[in-house]
Amino acid sequence: MTPIFRFEGIYTPVVTPYHDDGRVNWDALVDVIDFLMDKGVHGLISGGSTGENYAQTVEERLELARFTRERSAGKLPLVVGTGTMLTEDSIALATGACEMGADAILLASPPYSVPTDRENALNALAIDKAADLPVMLYNYPHRTGTMMGPEFLDRVGRSRNFCGIKESSGDINRVHLLARDYPHIQLGCGMDDQALEFFAWGAPFWVCGGSNFLPEEHVALYNACVVEGNFSKGRRIMSAMMPLMRVLEQGGKFIQTIKHGVTMNGLDAGPVRPPLKGLNKDDKRALEQVTRVLKLTIADIVAEG
Repeated sequence: MTPIFRFEGIYTPVVTPYHDDGRVNWDALVDVIDFLMDKGVHGLISGGSTGENYAQTVEERLELARFTRERSAGKLPLVVGTGTMLTEDSIALATGACEMGADAILLASPPYSVPTDRENALNALAIDKAADLPVMLYNYPHRTGTMMGPEFLDRVGRSRNFCGIKESSGDINRVHLLARDYPHIQLGCGMDDQALEFFAWGAPFWVCGGSNFLPEEHVALYNACVVEGNFSKGRRIMSAMMPLMRVLEQGGKFIQTIKHGVTMNGLDAGPVRPPLKGLNKDDKRALEQVTRVLKLTIADIVAEG
């Protein structure tokens, strides 16, 4: 079955820049969106966890998505996140995504409630009905407490809108399962340190927070593996990126690290909203050192042609 929408390339879950008082910094968000488009990412996601959706109201999330849609002006696909604890809030986000002309929605399991596969599927189908847009599923059991298992996948597969999945379980056996048994749902990398393995199993897209500040390097890995089919080159690029993966995932400071990375590029990402706090000096220094080496190494690999 041919998917109704092709998720291809690097999809960036866009950060939300804030002023020091917690208000959205709209001018800075313009700069972030323009930077990502200029640097060649293939799609934008508004309202993902990297954008701090858990610390925003439904109204704020819709305003951010509309703003991103208007600024990107249809030049890149826009995916709108619908993940919430309440089904009615997710439906409101899905309805808003449809009304603003978004290209797709991102749909995760509701956190904390731990629904069964059947309950989770019925929830997903209700959200799908409200949007009637292509759906990128988001399987992240370490955050939601729920695995999108075979019964879930079989049930939602009754709607052709479910045409992609960002797989973030970290279980390589899930990659095998999805690639073999659910080829009609495009496999997408949601576990950064496994990007090479996802591409080897045919994944056509990668949702990566690090592309907020290193878009060209993430695109370089995608190009090597998916466009060129050069996995020897891909392994070298992935090897250069692995220290970054360790810095991003250590100590639960993923979003803070991404936002500091954006700031390193001269863009104003601002603080994070509570309950999170910014990086300390040692964390910043570690990211700066890793990023400097990574950029030089990957630039040399790409320059080899």
